[in-house]
Amino acid sequence: MMEFVHVAVAVLGLLSFGHSAPVTSCENLIQPCEIHGNQLVGKWTQIAASTGIPGFKMLMKMLVVSAWMNTTAATEANTFNNLYIQKMMDKCFALKTNMTLVNNTLTVELPFQASAVLLNTGCPDCLVIFSNNTVGRTTSKLNLLSRRTKVSAAELEEFTKQAECLNLQPPAIMDSEKGFCPDPALSPGTKTIDLTLSSITPDDLNPFEKLFTESGMKTILDMVQTSVDLFKED
Repeated sequence: MMEFVHVAVAVLGLLSFGHSAPVTSCENLIQPCEIHGNQLVGKWTQIAASTGIPGFKMLMKMLVVSAWMNTTAATEANTFNNLYIQKMMDKCFALKTNMTLVNNTLTVELPFQASAVLLNTGCPDCLVIFSNNTVGRTTSKLNLLSRRTKVSAAELEEFTKQAECLNLQPPAIMDSEKGFCPDPALSPGTKTIDLTLSSITPDDLNPFEKLFTESGMKTILDMVQTSVDLFKED
């Protein structure tokens, strides 16, 4: 189960960036836009996420409460350091990754390979990314981040339409009302599980491929539901 948590946090933690003029049609909604490095820097709240995996929305709702990310410029040109903090199963998880920007494409090498582009959005302080992530197999993911902890209904509707245009599942929406994990650097007393890159090995990733199927996702949901039921009985 811990291997699943490690990879799940990594997968759920992949980043999102981009904004432009208001858009309405699928042609505009899935149009990649130019990436300026300085627009990536700062603290972002994860608002929503969507994939093509059946059961992803339910799994997120059952396990993930909230998440935020801080991106800083690295010493190398067009390279960024990302700190992703997620509140999951009443615990705080931290993941650090490096991201490179080349020809308007963002790439991550560890703990899994991923490439991503920014998509148009009418939300003025939002970042949207469409990525292809390789964890056992290649899957697509769409993320919405914002400087705010909440976005408007219209902005969520636009993101939902983007997911639909990309043939992805309806997005999972984070619940900011339940609070966020603090920054470990500012709150050293807070227990945070640090998912270092070295902790995720190829042996962890190989069996995880089986989870990217409808039957695999159902198995996870059944396991979680059983644990919840046992907890209630206690």
